[in-house]
Amino acid sequence: MTIAVMLALPDRTVAGKIGKFKVSVSMTDEVPALFREPARAERIALLASSYHRLIGKPLIPQCDDIVAGLWNAPFALLAHGTEPDPVFFFGNACAIAVFESDVASFTAMPSRLSAEAPLREERQALLDRVKTQGFIDDYAGVRITAKGKRFRIGPAVVWNLIDAQGCVQGQAAIFVP
Repeated sequence: MTIAVMLALPDRTVAGKIGKFKVSVSMTDEVPALFREPARAERIALLASSYHRLIGKPLIPQCDDIVAGLWNAPFALLAHGTEPDPVFFFGNACAIAVFESDVASFTAMPSRLSAEAPLREERQALLDRVKTQGFIDDYAGVRITAKGKRFRIGPAVVWNLIDAQGCVQGQAAIFVP
């Protein structure tokens, strides 16, 4: 079973195979209202600033609307907080499509549920490595969609979300499906 994920962006197309669904995302896709709420928009902007600080290059080209830029980015981007059982607070259009979910369901889901139960130990080891190193750029693994389909990600970059005071506010990941 194969999903073709097509991201049609100006001067760029990214395609991947994950199942049997075709998804198209363009720069005109409207950002969900949830991601426009001030506190959440600030957390979403932290994805880009932390990435730049830790990796040394911008996550996306500079733009006037960072939330829209990240929502429409040509890769899957997702992030969870620091709760005892971390919950996704952001998934961009590509991530939502790849995980066969919707914004409301995705942002209510504990991130551990993105991996099957037997693979959760492997996922936790990855998160612990990120916690100590700040980021990793060599992650690969199997994830599971909201509909129960397995798909492989990698190489993925996973990094800590660090605010201006140096406090870790969660972790984020990017991968091309």
